[in-house]
Amino acid sequence: MNSPLWSLVVTRFRESLRYPETIFWTFLFPALLAGALGIAFRGEAGVPSVAVVAAGPGAERVVAALASDNAVRVESLPRPEAEHRLRTGRATILVVPGSPLVYRYDPTRPESRLARERIDRAIQRAAGRNDPMETRDDPVTEPGGRYIDFLVPGLLGMNLMGGGLWGIGWVVVEMRIRKLLKLQLTTPMPRRDFLLSHVLVRLAFIPLEIVPLLLIARLLFGVATAGSLFALTFIAVVGAISFAGLGTLVASRATTTTTISGLINLCTFPMIVLSGVFFSTSRFPDAVQPAIRALPLTALNDALRAVMVDGASVVSQGPELLVLVLWGAASFVVALRIFRWS
Repeated sequence: MNSPLWSLVVTRFRESLRYPETIFWTFLFPALLAGALGIAFRGEAGVPSVAVVAAGPGAERVVAALASDNAVRVESLPRPEAEHRLRTGRATILVVPGSPLVYRYDPTRPESRLARERIDRAIQRAAGRNDPMETRDDPVTEPGGRYIDFLVPGLLGMNLMGGGLWGIGWVVVEMRIRKLLKLQLTTPMPRRDFLLSHVLVRLAFIPLEIVPLLLIARLLFGVATAGSLFALTFIAVVGAISFAGLGTLVASRATTTTTISGLINLCTFPMIVLSGVFFSTSRFPDAVQPAIRALPLTALNDALRAVMVDGASVVSQGPELLVLVLWGAASFVVALRIFRWS
């Protein structure tokens, strides 16, 4: 077939295959994303419900009843620590022994409702009697323990990540495309100062990325910050600078908007899935937890959540801040070595 239309179709197809990002985003990335989400949400048979039992009289009996059910992963903890696990999403339900037995969970979370059904079934079966054991639901409705309180810090972290990567990566590549970077070669300005100026200017945009979301969350949903505003601001600044460093790295060699878009999405999408933005990182297997903990967005989300939900101090978030500093510094150093003006 030698028609002009057929020749154009073949030409366009061959052009598409010349760009690796086209192959990746069209075929490989959807499969990888589906695989990650499939691991996190692999169904009732694959993911046990995580329950904590408040330590005290009767706790051992409840733990023994739940431990016999493969659909439940249970641990007995002091009440304050158990409440902390529930607030931070590391447990889906808290069982308080007594008469009646109390189920404490957030009814707005589907996994918590599922956990309530599983646990009640296991406890009633272990009781070995026809008349059901008396239980009572204690829905989590107060600020600090709801799903929205878990979600807002994750959204703040995602905003700071996007601002650092898109705000620097896209701008630098646009300057390279328009030949504006070549003009910098006529000045004595070193690349260090050029890249560092992009990192520092990110500080001016931090209020625009966190204040509107915090105001909306407070006015519409009653989401408050348990910790100090200084701690929240300090962690946000460190997180913004860390992702700004990563933004300079992805922009160091990219020469087209298609390439920089692919690189930024390659960085952001896996962390959005893995780093506890919309659901707890505990949904993933223990084998991958060290890798997840090492991601910068995981560290930022954990630190923001600790300050907003638990009122943690800056000092207590030292490990998370160290991860952010290492990512930002390492990315910036590598960017300095491989950056090119054209």
